[in-house]
Amino acid sequence: MKSILTIPNLQPRIMGSLFLLLLLAASCKKDGNPNNLPSVSTATYDGKIDGYTSSNEVFPENLIAYWSFDDTKNELISGTAPGSSANDSYVADGVRGKALSLAAGYLYFPTQFQKFKTDSLKSFTISAWVRLQNNGSKRSMLFQLTRPGIFVGSINFILNTNAYPSTNTNLQIQPTFTTVGGGTQDNLNNALFPVIGAAKWTHVLLTYDGTSGVFNIWGDGIKVGGFPNRGVGNNLFKSNEPSEIIIGSNYNGIPGKVVSTDVSFLPMTGQIDEIRIFNKSLGDAYIKALYNLGKANK
Repeated sequence: MKSILTIPNLQPRIMGSLFLLLLLAASCKKDGNPNNLPSVSTATYDGKIDGYTSSNEVFPENLIAYWSFDDTKNELISGTAPGSSANDSYVADGVRGKALSLAAGYLYFPTQFQKFKTDSLKSFTISAWVRLQNNGSKRSMLFQLTRPGIFVGSINFILNTNAYPSTNTNLQIQPTFTTVGGGTQDNLNNALFPVIGAAKWTHVLLTYDGTSGVFNIWGDGIKVGGFPNRGVGNNLFKSNEPSEIIIGSNYNGIPGKVVSTDVSFLPMTGQIDEIRIFNKSLGDAYIKALYNLGKANK
């Protein structure tokens, strides 16, 4: 007997398959935001530099000392006034507002700042803006965390203004710190130099990491130091206690405080603004942000 092959109506099946394919295609279509991220408005970044509107926004929780020099010589976080000062005034055209001007002058704080005690300060960043020239004969102490009665402090932010005559615009920086073992460690820029001048604000900055022993120098947003790896163990930094703070000099430049016959320093001649001290070693991006913000007077 001859068999008969029956072919069912395929149209409903074909239409159903096409419908499923269209659904799949629609579900696979990219919507431009597959991770459902929040929308971003350009207004969020208007007027900002490196994500900040002001230098005050850079790690405020780690800022332990700050001098703005806007008509005050006080350290603003603690409200501490200097015990004495000499040959100091203000100039209007600072990095942010006014700035401190020294004519062989200094500020002396005969105070133990709580945030600079031995157990409190293991790592640090010191940021400042300076406007000065070389003098060809004497070094300048921008900032010193002292050891009372001793020539070399726990931190010595030294500018080798003696290294070149005033016509040379290279600034050599040679900061030092006192170690746990009682020695001294330093760094020096001998290849890269920030530019200085009587009409130019220059950003100088130190970072020290108390875990790795790395001690860096920065000038105008560029890492310039040649000897950053200062070691650990007995070579780690130690903040002496008690301590005092001097801006623009060391003890030998302050009447009644002379501790030795060393005359390699003179009280500083030049201008200083925006001294910020943090209790951590800031990362590269934040250092560059402080520089870029300062250039924009922020």
